[in-house]
Amino acid sequence: QVQLVESGGGLEQPGGSLRLSCAASGRISSINSMGWYRQAPGKQRELVATATSDGITNYADSVKGRFTISRDNGKNTVYLQMSSLKREDTAVYYCTAAVVTGIYWGQGTQVTVSS
Repeated sequence: QVQLVESGGGLEQPGGSLRLSCAASGRISSINSMGWYRQAPGKQRELVATATSDGITNYADSVKGRFTISRDNGKNTVYLQMSSLKREDTAVYYCTAAVVTGIYWGQGTQVTVSS
C-alpha cells in the first residue's frame, strides 16, 4: 500500500504562482512514477504532469512552460510548481503514484484561480 498526502492548494490570482506538495509513505520502493492529475467542475479528470524516479518528466500541453514537476526521492515527495496561473487551471489536483499493479491517488487539493 502507498499513502499520499497533498498540500499547498488555495486561492491565487491570475498570473500568480502556487506550489503543491505530495508526500508518499508506505511501500515507497514499489513506486515507478509520481504525478499530478486535475479535475475541473463538469470535466473529466486529466493528466497534468508525471515524473519517473530517474527524472523523466511529461506534461500536458496546456501546462507546458508554466508548470514544473519535480521529485525529491530522499523525502519521497513530489512537487508541482505552478506559475502564470490561468482561470482555467482551477480544479481539484490529485497526486498519483504508479506501481506495477495500478495507481494510488491522493485525496485531492483545491486550486482556485480567481481575481
